[in-house]
Amino acid sequence: MAKMMIQILVSIILVFVLMAEAEATPPGIAKDREYGYASCKIKKYKHCYNLVHVCPKFCPYHCTVDCASCKPICKCDKPGAVCQDPRFIGGDGITFYFHGKKDNNFCLVSDANLHINAHFIGRRNGNMKRDFTWVQSIAILFDNHQIFLGAEKTATWEDSVDRLALSFDGEPITLQEFEGAKWESSGVSIVRETSTNNIVVEVDGKFSISANVVPITEEDSRVHNYGITKDDCFAHLDLGFKFFSLSNEVSGVLGQTYKPDYVSRVNIGAKMPIMGGGKEYETTSLFSPDCSVARFVGNNGFNNDIAMVEGLTLPSLSCTSGIDGQGVVCRR
Repeated sequence: MAKMMIQILVSIILVFVLMAEAEATPPGIAKDREYGYASCKIKKYKHCYNLVHVCPKFCPYHCTVDCASCKPICKCDKPGAVCQDPRFIGGDGITFYFHGKKDNNFCLVSDANLHINAHFIGRRNGNMKRDFTWVQSIAILFDNHQIFLGAEKTATWEDSVDRLALSFDGEPITLQEFEGAKWESSGVSIVRETSTNNIVVEVDGKFSISANVVPITEEDSRVHNYGITKDDCFAHLDLGFKFFSLSNEVSGVLGQTYKPDYVSRVNIGAKMPIMGGGKEYETTSLFSPDCSVARFVGNNGFNNDIAMVEGLTLPSLSCTSGIDGQGVVCRR
């Protein structure tokens, strides 16, 4: 009888403990790391500040927290995003896909003093007339500077292993692996949003770019028939762009959507509206602002100095081969 009473008492205590945890842990709060995570960083929202949320299943690696509602939301569903295969949300708010071609480079944004190219990786699907593609790295040219940001090749994925490769003016950047770690130089700042694989790059008065290295999961591959094998998880970048000083002449796959008079040429009624013009946006190398719609001039004769980065090689990457706000590209 005494033993039974003890068991009942223990059960009651467990119920109260679980109830207390449920009350103390709002819906969506992270209890594991199967998915990505995010937290509110605005102190005035005391009910939500610094609570860690699991990203939704439909954007498992890439989300932010709406502090007012204290709910996680997908970064890749906002204007200014580049994600997935790759899926763009332009400055006009219209979603479209630009597939490009694997192992080639394409200009995303080209303006008088800002040029951003992307290197595409991919796999050929024998049942389709195109490659499955993802953005592996980007080169950002402005003034007389260049920034390289890339995802290192990896066979298997571990959230705790950092797969970011960074350089500024040809010199590799090393960031300590903790949330809030910061690097600064010449008006450029790079800050880790989490301890690995998630950063924000800002240049005063020009742009802010959020970048996450993410893999293609087995589930992604199964659902979309990517054919990803265990020797390469196709680590790539999910990107969010915010621009502060684009001109009315800006061009590029994403950049053109910021023109005041831009009219989208994609079929917005299609299940997958596709932006064509691969040849129009292709560049000869990741650091070359030479697509046919290029607008880049830069400062101090930057175009004459492109050669200084052509030989840059970072771990598992060859630079010579191929957020909030508007202008995003994402992963499917």
